[in-house]
Amino acid sequence: MSAEPTPAIVSRDLERIAARHMQWLDELGIRHKPWLIHGSAPNPTIPAEIAHSHARIDINNAGRTAAALGLGRADLTVRARKKSWEEHPHIDTRGLLWMHTWPPALLRLQLIGKPYDHIGSLMSLKRPERDAIVTHVAGVSVRAVGDLGKVTNGVAMICYAMLMGVPEVVVAGISLSKVGHSYDQQGRPRRQVEEDAFILERLRSRAELFTTEQDLASDAGLKLWNSRSAD
Repeated sequence: MSAEPTPAIVSRDLERIAARHMQWLDELGIRHKPWLIHGSAPNPTIPAEIAHSHARIDINNAGRTAAALGLGRADLTVRARKKSWEEHPHIDTRGLLWMHTWPPALLRLQLIGKPYDHIGSLMSLKRPERDAIVTHVAGVSVRAVGDLGKVTNGVAMICYAMLMGVPEVVVAGISLSKVGHSYDQQGRPRRQVEEDAFILERLRSRAELFTTEQDLASDAGLKLWNSRSAD
C-alpha cells in the first residue's frame, strides 16, 4: 500500500496542480462541457444522445470497447502507467492523461514503441497528486479502506472532473458488482470495490454527478441520467 499523500501536497500544491490541468483541458476545449466518464465494466450503457453531447473520457482500455461500438475518437483517455498497451493497440484520443512521473514535455518519448493510432496532447498526473485530488474532493482519505487503499482511475476521474469544474459528470461502465471487463472475456474480478464504494458514498449527493448504469445507481445511490437531467 502506498503512503498517503502528505499534507504539503494537498495544502501547498493542489491549487497549482489544478491550474495546470485546467489550462490543459481548456486547450482541449472540454473543461466546460459535460463529461461522460467511460469505464471498462461489462456492457456499458451509453445512450446515443450522450455520445454526441458529452466529451468522452475513456479509462485505461475502455477505448477498445468504444471503438467496437463505433463511438469514434475519445476526447480524453486516462491511463495507468503499468496498464498493458497490447490490450488496446489502437488508442485514438485527442488527449492522454497518463498516470506517470515524467513531466508532460518528455512524455512523448515514452510513447516510442507503444502501439496506438492517434494520441494528441499529453499530460501527466503523479499518483500522490491523483490521491490528493480524491481526498480533497471527497473530504476524506481512502488510505485505510479495502485491500489497496486507493480508488480505481474511473472514480479518481470523477473527483478530477469535479475539481476541474466540469458542469456535469456522467459515469458509464463503472460498477461495484459486475465481474470482468468490457474489452475481453477473461472475467477478471473487480478490484478496489470497497475503496470505490467508500468514495462514491461521499460524492453521491453532488448535483453534477449522474450515472447511466442501473446497477451503480442502486449500489452507490447515484442519480440515473437521462436526456432531461441537465434541464
